Amino acid sequence: MSDQLPHLLRSDAQDNRDRVLDAARALFSERGLDVPVRDIARRAEVGPATLYRRFPTKQNLINAAFADEFESCHQIVEDGCTDPDPWSGFRSVIERLGELNARNHGFVDAFMSTSPEAFPVGAHRMELLQKLSALAERAKRTGELRPDFVIDDLVLILLASRGLQSKLTGSRDVAAARFSSSAIDAFRHQGSQTTPPPAAPIRGGVAAVRS
Repeated sequence: MSDQLPHLLRSDAQDNRDRVLDAARALFSERGLDVPVRDIARRAEVGPATLYRRFPTKQNLINAAFADEFESCHQIVEDGCTDPDPWSGFRSVIERLGELNARNHGFVDAFMSTSPEAFPVGAHRMELLQKLSALAERAKRTGELRPDFVIDDLVLILLASRGLQSKLTGSRDVAAARFSSSAIDAFRHQGSQTTPPPAAPIRGGVAAVRS
């Protein structure tokens, strides 16, 4: 019996952790990152003290809850950058990030977080934005991507797409695909058509990750 007790305790601790993460993912997806930690503990049917033993800060919980999404985001960017056709790779990044964002209300907020506690998210974001900037430069050289594109334009699209969360679940994927298509059309080079230069760096964009 004494040999079984440590195993039972470890199993119970893992079960609590899994329940907390499941509850956090569900509530972040439904309501965004402003969900109180107590609501997550209540959904997981654990006490706040149990939650804080597993995740000392809310940012720790956010990082763990979105670990799969961060990995998916990284893979999307890697796939786009390795496409031999840079314009095709650039388009695929927008389309697939749109799908990923539409599925989870809090993902873009988590990805764009500038909290000092948001490591390793900030480091991942800086790496991915740098890769996307290089991909965009290659796409410009093909003549397909408009020459005045800057990476903060893509950040703006990601932030704007959060509005898709107001759509019913059944129509969200369709809306995300249409939104991505519109963004791609806007980024496509069309002769003399230009956009005004950005008035200031977008919060969470390249300027933020370099600071």
